[in-house]
Amino acid sequence: MNYTKKILPNGLRLITIPMPSFESATVLVMAGAGSRYETKLNNGISHFLEHMAFKGTQKRPSAMAIASVIDGIGGEFNAFTGKETTGYYIKAQNSHVELCLDILSDMLQHMLLDAKEIEKEKGVISEEINMYEDTPMRKIGDIYENLLYGDTPLGWDIAGEKDIIRAITRENFVSYMESLYSAHNMTVVVAGGIDSQNIEKLVNTYFGSMSRFNTKSYTPIKENQNTPALLLKEKNTEQIHVAIGVRTVPVDHVDEYPLSVLASILGGGMSSRLFEEVREKRGLAYYVRTHSDHYMDAGSLTTLAGVDINRVDQAVEVIMENYRKVATGTLEITDTELKKAKEYLKGHLVLELEDSRSVANFYAHQELSEKDIENPDDVLTSIENVTIDQIIEVGKKYFVNSGLNLALIGNYQNKEALEKLLRF
Repeated sequence: MNYTKKILPNGLRLITIPMPSFESATVLVMAGAGSRYETKLNNGISHFLEHMAFKGTQKRPSAMAIASVIDGIGGEFNAFTGKETTGYYIKAQNSHVELCLDILSDMLQHMLLDAKEIEKEKGVISEEINMYEDTPMRKIGDIYENLLYGDTPLGWDIAGEKDIIRAITRENFVSYMESLYSAHNMTVVVAGGIDSQNIEKLVNTYFGSMSRFNTKSYTPIKENQNTPALLLKEKNTEQIHVAIGVRTVPVDHVDEYPLSVLASILGGGMSSRLFEEVREKRGLAYYVRTHSDHYMDAGSLTTLAGVDINRVDQAVEVIMENYRKVATGTLEITDTELKKAKEYLKGHLVLELEDSRSVANFYAHQELSEKDIENPDDVLTSIENVTIDQIIEVGKKYFVNSGLNLALIGNYQNKEALEKLLRF
């Protein structure tokens, strides 16, 4: 799989990925705008704006008008907001790519932001926030990042807080877009059964007049943790959800791939170390998984689990026993285990990239968040090249007391017992 990248005169980046066997295509527009660019006064506006994009434009003045056009071609559409990016996409039969570009460019350049629609959507978002609060398996990641990054935009919830959402006005949206939605801070990615040359002409037609201006920068994270930290969100639940991990590195760091393979060994499937130890051998949890995440200036390797409310201490201790082996270089990884961990990561990537939407997302995120774009084959090679010695090295480097963190959600109050377990 290969891509072509073009930069329009206004700085907009266009990436096309031809997939000749596909009769569908995904058009994705991604902006370098997410919740870490927010302030205390507008926390949640990135996600709120994503909702408003589909509520009407000058050309298509209602949500129904937009939805009817996309439904009329059998397409699917949605948007998503992260801490560093926001994406809007339409996936449809490849003969409708021009219409998809027309709709997305119309949304992002001529959004109505009707005051009545804004007020109605505040209720929708409040209920979305309630849904997340009632889904601790989903919420634990937010609590963990709040522990890691504190009272900073990177530590705040993407959805925001209800009282702030209720106060947002049309003027706030306009001001926010004028600070981040510059042509040069966006990328259009088209993946699927397409003709790249024709796409370039169409993108020039629909996005060429988009304005360029200086954009707001994010505040870099200053990590100054000295000792293990714990954060408990008390909630009446039938299960305790835990997130335990260590601080690591940002994207593009040389240790990124060894950390990913290490995460796969620890909790990358039903035959991984922690799944076997926590669930299969002891029956302490239903789900156990480990992943390695990276922002532009920070990262973490984290294990998530939903554990028996009466055996939280035991579950945390089992995880820490394996973590301590990583910290001391005594995990004793075999060649077979290393190969399995690599194949797990490679296989999941290959399966994911069988969908044009995932392909578009793969390239867009790299374009906005990393120095260079890697093709899937490059990523597969980087994974394959990871050695046991590299994994041992990153384990000793990052599994240290000054980067160790544990967050919990549930009906649990014995913090002192857990604090005693948080030691390498």
